[in-house]
Amino acid sequence: MKKILFSVLALALPINVMAATVFGLQVGGGSWSHTPSGDITSSDGGVGTTADLKDDLHLDKKSEGYGYIILEHPVPVLPNIKIMQTNLSSSGSGSVTSSFNYNGTTYSASDNVTSKLSLNQTDTTLYYEVLDNVVSLDIGLNAKSISGEASVVSASSGSVSSTFSATVPMLYLAAEVALPAGFAIGADMSTITAAGNTLTDVTAKVSYTSDYLFGLEAGVRTQTYKIDVDNVKANMNFSGAFVGAFLKF
Repeated sequence: MKKILFSVLALALPINVMAATVFGLQVGGGSWSHTPSGDITSSDGGVGTTADLKDDLHLDKKSEGYGYIILEHPVPVLPNIKIMQTNLSSSGSGSVTSSFNYNGTTYSASDNVTSKLSLNQTDTTLYYEVLDNVVSLDIGLNAKSISGEASVVSASSGSVSSTFSATVPMLYLAAEVALPAGFAIGADMSTITAAGNTLTDVTAKVSYTSDYLFGLEAGVRTQTYKIDVDNVKANMNFSGAFVGAFLKF
């Protein structure tokens, strides 16, 4: 009987190890504290001048959530997949430093305004593992779907808002170096420059994975937008630290 049990265990062990090696699932999320900078112009109807995100719109630093799921598999011809949802918005109020026209409405210097900006996004990334050892390297394509809205409200000049949406294909690169005791350092980047638009999303982080599937991550994420879409022109930057946790199977 003991011989039979040992034989079953001997056969089952490599099967379980192989399943853990060739299939991978990671689910995670956390909070990103981003600070906005740059400017935006809405020129619906051909009218519009630049408004500074800090000096005119008074957009403030904000902490918001992100979440993701990663699935890796052993089929060579099929890419792995990562889906990430990021909430990005900011709001503020204060006096305009210099007059600007937003979407046909003029806001004068010293005018008190309340502003809101959102750039909520979903990243769907298909990638291949070029290296998978102490050093890992991934290459693929990311489709970033952005749903944006910007509004300016003033008691004296009135309120105006503009919306825009786009799905942008981007080159995706990611690298990670495994360190002792479950630690790792890594970075990833999605970027594209086309038709006068530039969009970049860069993350650098350190992570820790325990022996019990649970892990922690922390780092810095920066998004840069130089876009001209749906009558909205913008040159914006959002950057700050993030912290999160994940389960890695």
